[in-house]
Amino acid sequence: MITTTPAMPPAIAAHPVAAAAAVQAVKPVKRITSASLMEGGRELEIEHSGRVYRLRITQLNKLILTA
Repeated sequence: MITTTPAMPPAIAAHPVAAAAAVQAVKPVKRITSASLMEGGRELEIEHSGRVYRLRITQLNKLILTA
């Protein structure tokens, strides 16, 4: 049985600089508890790009974000 190697290397191997940059760009997602975010309250306002959003805890203990 004769085996051959592919004529073209995989795309990641063909662009080692791009692959290295992609690995460096990956950062873990920051996690924060809702309790520490809300600081004992049930509602807070978040300003984003000039708009104010309201994050609140419902009676069923769910989070709702509204604009």
